[in-house]
Amino acid sequence: MKYDANGLIPAIVQHANTGEVLMLGYMNAAAVAATIATQLVTFYSRSRQQLWVKGETSGHTLALQQMRLDCDGDALLVLAVPAGPTCHTGSVSCFAWNIDGSENAERIPALSMLGRLSDLVVSRKELMPEGSYTTKLFNGGVDRIGKKIGEEAAEMIIAAKNNSTPELMWETADFFYHALVLLANQGVSLNMIMAELAGRHKDA
Repeated sequence: MKYDANGLIPAIVQHANTGEVLMLGYMNAAAVAATIATQLVTFYSRSRQQLWVKGETSGHTLALQQMRLDCDGDALLVLAVPAGPTCHTGSVSCFAWNIDGSENAERIPALSMLGRLSDLVVSRKELMPEGSYTTKLFNGGVDRIGKKIGEEAAEMIIAAKNNSTPELMWETADFFYHALVLLANQGVSLNMIMAELAGRHKDA
């Protein structure tokens, strides 16, 4: 690991589940060690010249999942799961502004929506809020959720036969949602499915 003349290395934080780039910070050797030891992302503050745990005041911490070093050894990629918005402005990501200074609410990459929806569904399972359609599905168990998946799959096929792009988009979104509910109901994470796909890709 190559630190600069000030003993620092830039650390890019990426959401481990959605792939979103959340922030850029700097670490010294002590911050790297603290991050690994506590499993909470810790930086070195260049202005205060001391270590600081991300979210130690706000509660919006970053739970470490993995750290990677770039090919030159002079930058870190930190994969983490945030507890709330990462940016001090309340934005999910610190990279939420266009070059002209205007705010850009579009989340990137676009596929991060699938991870965000999965996180929401899992949260619904944990909290089971009253009046939530997702809660009703969980209460109905595999039979109710499976029936909905079957219906949505059939409607996707009909939309394709009708050659209707808007209809197909709508029904596919419904299918994805209900599939995520089934996975959560069975305790299977989206990351587990991604790992399965990655394994198949290697064998292809």
